Amino acid sequence: MAKGAVLGTLTLSLLAVPAQAAPAESRPKPDITGLRSVLRTAVQQGAPGAMARVVDHGKVRTAAVGVADRTTGRALSTADRFRIGSVTKTFSAVVLLQLADEKKLDLDASVDRYLPGLLPDRRITVRHVLAHRSGLYDYTNDMFAKTVPGFEAVRTKVFTYRQLVDRSLRHARTNEPGAAYAYSNTNFVVAGLLIEKLTGHSVRTAYENRVFKPLKLRDTFYLHPGTKIPGRHTKGYLTPDQAGAPLVDATDQTVSWAQNAGAIISSTRDLNTFLTALLGGRLTSAASLKQMERMIPVNSTQAYGLGLRRRDLTCGVSVYGHTGAVQGYYTYAFASKDGRRSLAALATTSNNGEVLNTMLGTLESAFCGKPAKSPRAVTPVERYEDIAPGVVRN
Repeated sequence: MAKGAVLGTLTLSLLAVPAQAAPAESRPKPDITGLRSVLRTAVQQGAPGAMARVVDHGKVRTAAVGVADRTTGRALSTADRFRIGSVTKTFSAVVLLQLADEKKLDLDASVDRYLPGLLPDRRITVRHVLAHRSGLYDYTNDMFAKTVPGFEAVRTKVFTYRQLVDRSLRHARTNEPGAAYAYSNTNFVVAGLLIEKLTGHSVRTAYENRVFKPLKLRDTFYLHPGTKIPGRHTKGYLTPDQAGAPLVDATDQTVSWAQNAGAIISSTRDLNTFLTALLGGRLTSAASLKQMERMIPVNSTQAYGLGLRRRDLTCGVSVYGHTGAVQGYYTYAFASKDGRRSLAALATTSNNGEVLNTMLGTLESAFCGKPAKSPRAVTPVERYEDIAPGVVRN
């Protein structure tokens, strides 16, 4: 069993119950002073820059600390584009749920129905893949067991989806299909193959036609296998495993090791727009959105649906979205259940456990306001990223 997997049999009768959603008018206002403090702490802990953008019923608040480029010293701006990592998975899930709305996909059908012979077990369904319950081993655990050497080995490589799936299938599965949640990038590589098979187009075209263009996301791109972020962007810096070693500029890369599991480029503005549209019911049918929000527990404060995370905050508010880690970037993109308040936050480093945990504080500031005197729960320490989720981050 890979580290980080949630063990034990989970059935649909054990679906997590979300925290009670507060009426919009009674929600605490975003604490922008506290938000800036969180970002400053992330920079003190090793991130060259950190930023956040909060939209609350149409009112926009932004904060940015540090630099976008350590060489030139240019200040970080919330207008900068960046790599969003596994927030890409939510875009992929939206496309597949749209296909389900169009009766081109059955969530409970075997993946083998659509991709014959790809996987070794016909019991693995589309739902299992989107919910990280397939049991497919995450190939990135091996790929990035050593952070910088692993990255440099794949920085300019171009993989096919099937090559990535084959890397997973060299390992035993982590659990029986449907038996447990175990985060695995392999699942969304399979999702990419499903998108291309069912649409007859590339993942890029599917994203553009179904999400980017309809929402007018001007800063959002899927450029695989191109290595450059177009336009104004912030650089991302990978933290080496060796304490005190210099940061590695990881900005330019194919992200072919992830593809539709993590290769989208976006901005805080576009992520706010995307989450508001998704949770507001503008991207899928109400029935499909409900499927995305049908959650399996991960731990005491998290649950996972179909390409969508839920986090339960200390003030009793639950927020929906996804985290994203790709070399040099940590992204947090979440919104309230009704989509009327959203947060997109970024720290320009990865492989840094302190920064990973600090950035969770952006959610508390954005959705809970000033910290409660007696919070109902203490947020657990985050020890895993979306990259190589079986590797503990100190």
